[in-house]
Amino acid sequence: MTVEKTSIIGDVLDAHPETAALFMSIGMHCLGCPASRGESVEDACMVHGVNPDELIAEINKIINK
Repeated sequence: MTVEKTSIIGDVLDAHPETAALFMSIGMHCLGCPASRGESVEDACMVHGVNPDELIAEINKIINK
């Protein structure tokens, strides 16, 4: 799996639960609520003031270890 801006956070977490700590470290603390699980990575980054390209690079680094 390669994570992209349009990837849904819930799908990423289901496939790679080890990414939860990264999402939480940037302020996405409500990973279990339906709204956040249905958001795209890009949408969540906009809400939390995070550069989506940087986050996606870190996520892909974690899942491709």
